[in-house]
Amino acid sequence: MKAAIHPQWYAEANVVCACGNTWKTGATVAEIRTDICSACHPFYTGEQRIVDTEGQVDRFKKRLQAREQRTMDAQARAAAKTPLTLPLGDLDLNSRQIAALNENGISTAGDFLARLAQGEESLLEIPGIGRKVLSDLKKSLRSRGYDVPKAAEAVE
Repeated sequence: MKAAIHPQWYAEANVVCACGNTWKTGATVAEIRTDICSACHPFYTGEQRIVDTEGQVDRFKKRLQAREQRTMDAQARAAAKTPLTLPLGDLDLNSRQIAALNENGISTAGDFLARLAQGEESLLEIPGIGRKVLSDLKKSLRSRGYDVPKAAEAVE
């Protein structure tokens, strides 16, 4: 064999685990540091835990939490966009049509949708409210995210 080509051998090398467990072994370095050993490995302990040395699980959990937050924010925006207490004056109607609806107890989007659920004929009986106004109101409510009853969609 050639002389001086082999690394130095430490017969009493110290091994230190992240869990605090230590032991001695033979190695070419004086001290070895490890993240996991037989004292803390889930296979040997039976404990269900995730061994994450690079932080990938934490990054995944942060992304998941951010996604859930975005979903909740979107739902809150949608709910704020479609309140049943929205005055009909905020929709694209002229003052005569709004006055005709108000005289018949329909002043909010919720009132209109409740009356529309009873049937379009109950709305068409109101003087000054025709199919064109009814169609425009339904389109305006749909564009704001309201659910117009299915039976009411057929007449357009």
